[in-house]
Amino acid sequence: MSIANSIRAQIPPVHPEGYPFIGGFALASLVLFWIWTPLGWIGTILTVWCALFFRDPVRVTPVREGIVVSPADGRVSMISQVLPPAELGLGDRPLLRISIFMSVFNCHVNRAPVAGRIDRIAYRPGTFINAELDKASEDNERNSLVISTAGHGRIGVVQIAGLVARRIVSFVREGQTIGAGERFGLIRFGSRLDVYLPEGGKSLVSEGQTAVAGETVLADLGGASEQRTFRAD
Repeated sequence: MSIANSIRAQIPPVHPEGYPFIGGFALASLVLFWIWTPLGWIGTILTVWCALFFRDPVRVTPVREGIVVSPADGRVSMISQVLPPAELGLGDRPLLRISIFMSVFNCHVNRAPVAGRIDRIAYRPGTFINAELDKASEDNERNSLVISTAGHGRIGVVQIAGLVARRIVSFVREGQTIGAGERFGLIRFGSRLDVYLPEGGKSLVSEGQTAVAGETVLADLGGASEQRTFRAD
């Protein structure tokens, strides 16, 4: 392998959603270089940051009946029993919710936590307060998915816009079958993902832990087999 190919193999691909933004930052950098060179270098740094924000690395997803993988890169910010949002249609009893906060430095491509059928997609407009706050689950703009699994009930996944985020993007549709670890959307520039587990689901992570989308096992829904296999995308 040549040095150039070796370097290229270490650079994660960029999701197509990021091309317009990266191009805009690059164009602005050229203009800033023309105005004043130090400003141009600042623009260049921001362009590199934008490319890193939209990175879409390959992930190796553990595959076993009953496990739930992280839908997002970031920090596990909250684990609590709460009422799920009404638009999910998951009932009026508290469920275990695992929240993952994504900073502007995390990869923002979101991946399905389980394999199953997407029964519902519900978008709700809202505010843009700090996504780390608990009330962001109710007040902020969000996009919700309900995924029916084979034998382990329904999982709720909620993309929540944050203080900086202003656009939630979904790649899927209702009725679609999705595999664990497959991409289902992204949120631009800082946000949060909530996962609502069915009754009996057990968290396997703790608050403050770092999660990797499509790889970190968040919870166990009580699968009969303990053996895991893996799927690389």
